[in-house]
Amino acid sequence: MAVTTYVEAIRQGIWEEMEKDERVFVIGEDVGIYGGAFKVTAGMLERFGEWRIIDTPISESGIVGAAIGAALMGMRPVAEMQFADFISCAFDQITNFAAKCRYRWGAGIPIVVRGPSGGGVHGGPFHSQNPEMYFVHTPGLKVVCPATAYDAKGLIKAAIRDPDPVIYFEHKFLYRRVKEELPTDDFVVPIGKAAIRRKGADITIVTYGAMVYTALDAAKELEKEGIDLEIIDLRSLLPFDKEAVLDSVRKTNKVILLHEDTQIGGFAGELAAIISEEAFEYLDGPIRRITAPNTPVPYSPPLEEFFLPKVSDVIRVARELYAY
Repeated sequence: MAVTTYVEAIRQGIWEEMEKDERVFVIGEDVGIYGGAFKVTAGMLERFGEWRIIDTPISESGIVGAAIGAALMGMRPVAEMQFADFISCAFDQITNFAAKCRYRWGAGIPIVVRGPSGGGVHGGPFHSQNPEMYFVHTPGLKVVCPATAYDAKGLIKAAIRDPDPVIYFEHKFLYRRVKEELPTDDFVVPIGKAAIRRKGADITIVTYGAMVYTALDAAKELEKEGIDLEIIDLRSLLPFDKEAVLDSVRKTNKVILLHEDTQIGGFAGELAAIISEEAFEYLDGPIRRITAPNTPVPYSPPLEEFFLPKVSDVIRVARELYAY
């Protein structure tokens, strides 16, 4: 098995699906000659040609609109947003057309809309956002947020094979920092299944994306104090693995909900409601949230460092909850 980075895993997943299925094609800004802003599509133009690797003008609404039309004609488009922040320009096509076609007249729209999200790279308020919740609130879509190279490859392949629209948020901070050995045979990661990244007995942390590593780093420090964290990586937000969350909470009796997105309207609020409704009797303390504050992402590096949830935040809240 070869050591593969997170970004290379995405590239391999798309490449392999294009080799298997000639209906799969890539469309987006600079995906062809330039190979994508982060090189996810590097080399694909030379291998698959300009009919399957399509450079477009700067028009996210046009990219997604064309992808939806192609999907209705039987194709399997992978639409790249150069930065996930600009997916908002295609919001109407995604939420009012792609998401609703199956409900309106039985037509599935098998498209993948993927792009780099998240902060930690000093990209400022237009290149660092976490826009997942706009789409989690839209029935008819699936939303995935892989944290590992294995999941990045397995989920992009699952997304391409899915009969309905999938929004695939890849965290740019992980692109070349995260790597692991991947199997050489074909595999997918099922959409909607969480993973236990660390087993523990005292407190459950439910998280996803780059925050998985923040939680794991905090767990190493807290282990020295005898505080044993269990870490659930959701991997998919819509649908999400409710039973994995509830089973862990029922075991540890205390829970911290951690995400990089801002707090109001964030996924932690939804999780807190479900845990309160279905596992309240098991709780031995308040449900705690650790999120970014309710501001745009700062451009200033020191302010961005303050803005993003950190290991020290997890350690502080875990100590408080453990002592409750």
